[in-house]
Amino acid sequence: MDSRKVVFHNADGHELAARLELPEDPIAYALFAHCFTCSKNYKAVTNISRALCARGIAVLRFDFTGLGESEGEFGDTNFSTNVTDLVSAAGFLGDEYQAPKILIGHSLGGAAVLRAASQVPACVAVATIAAPFDPAHLAGLLAPVRAVIEERGEAEVVIGGTRFRIKKQFLDDLEESGMRQAIRELGRALLVFHSPADTVVGIESAQNIFLTARHPKSFVSLDRADHLLLDESDSRYVGEVISAWAGKYVAKP
Repeated sequence: MDSRKVVFHNADGHELAARLELPEDPIAYALFAHCFTCSKNYKAVTNISRALCARGIAVLRFDFTGLGESEGEFGDTNFSTNVTDLVSAAGFLGDEYQAPKILIGHSLGGAAVLRAASQVPACVAVATIAAPFDPAHLAGLLAPVRAVIEERGEAEVVIGGTRFRIKKQFLDDLEESGMRQAIRELGRALLVFHSPADTVVGIESAQNIFLTARHPKSFVSLDRADHLLLDESDSRYVGEVISAWAGKYVAKP
């Protein structure tokens, strides 16, 4: 397989850094959205992408605006800008390679691919991993600093040992995600991964996503996996299952 470092521009003109895992003769292209404040190089993202690539599916994984090696200020981003970044990434793939037929998202990235799918016409299959049913769930995780954000308009938080600036517009945007309608009108095959042991995003989110979506839809329990899929065997398993499941929808005639 060929692992290429590529860049593309988002709707605001920022250069976003990406890596394309490219098999010799791709049967389809997939687009991967990483978790909140993570990056394209997060180990689980890499493992899933390479597992897919080994099965003939090319994967573009990229850093959202203001994260990893991408340009822009994280403090000026929100859930909606994540969605537009995904649409920009899909456009890049369509222009330079082949439009993505599969969208994959981890945690908040999972919610983002559910929202972005309607703006990616080539997409026929969506897979979510530990995704929240309502992105506003994230506001609850920011509860310790929410009062400061509401009063001052912004606050610094430490996530995974790194400082991030969160503005009030980020919280406001989460409240307007419109996820229920997006899931109900998805119009693509859906695969939902979630662990009943997830202490960050509860299993009830997977239940709500699954019950709201129309068929075809599938659910895979990740048993005792943690939210970030820190055990390498969990992320590799996810990649292998996605590749087998997606084959039904993207196989060449």
